[in-house]
Amino acid sequence: MRTSSRVGILVALGLAVGLGSAVAFDGARGPVRVAPAVSVDLFPRGAAAVMSPDRLQGPPTLRNLTPVEAFRSGAQALRAGDTKAGVSSLEYAAASGHPIAQWKLGRMYAEGDGVQQDDVRAFEYFREVADAHADESPGTPRARFVANAFVALGNYYLDGIPSSTVKADPDRAREMFTYAASYFGDPDAQYHLGRMYLEGHGGVKDARQAARWLQLAANKGQYQAQAMLGAMLFKGEAVPRQGAKGLMWLTLARDAATPQEAWITDMHAAAFKTATDEERATALSFLERWLRGGRRE
Repeated sequence: MRTSSRVGILVALGLAVGLGSAVAFDGARGPVRVAPAVSVDLFPRGAAAVMSPDRLQGPPTLRNLTPVEAFRSGAQALRAGDTKAGVSSLEYAAASGHPIAQWKLGRMYAEGDGVQQDDVRAFEYFREVADAHADESPGTPRARFVANAFVALGNYYLDGIPSSTVKADPDRAREMFTYAASYFGDPDAQYHLGRMYLEGHGGVKDARQAARWLQLAANKGQYQAQAMLGAMLFKGEAVPRQGAKGLMWLTLARDAATPQEAWITDMHAAAFKTATDEERATALSFLERWLRGGRRE
């Protein structure tokens, strides 16, 4: 059975790992809707396929290694600072179908980490992971890498890659995020999907559905989702206003945000300034409970 068929069946049957329903903000339970099935074998391919026969042959020193051995060799070389040998070993493992080697190379090319930054090559590696391992069982060691590959593809589809065959396709981006968010329960995917619902990007605009996805991600510690959810709760946008709870989420997000994410610190500062003394005190109580491990949904 082709990967796209398996993915379609999984989504159609609603095997979304705990997301058959979610607690609504008014206390009712409601379904978390899943987008159409993902046909991962329809990804556009770049001019140079990353799993070409030439790459599969590899250097003479690698030809007797299994994909697992080549991956371990590459990882050891990278840790030792030998980027050239590390990339060569990872490429051999990736060409042999090793998913974590493919994922690692995708991240390296996406970030320009030890190699020249190349979004098309990164996209191709992430596509190989998603195309071959979409039905990886959630909770396995490889599942988080597969989920992250779907998230990376979703981000590429949001804006497209200039001068390439990968064009901006918000509908496709939403499919990628939906699959990773629902099947794998990936918090980054849940955050991106929540934003898309909130903004109506790539499909229907649904603020309450956005809040549900953002809450799922926030409960797992995804700080950007915490910021978005906190702002919604503090202002009472599309959900009943919960000033203290919103301030708690915004505080957690502010403490985790990078210096470049001024939008989070600005939202926290605005909320803290207008919060009542009671809301600030209650938010502190919620925050202390969260930090002790007694997280509240």
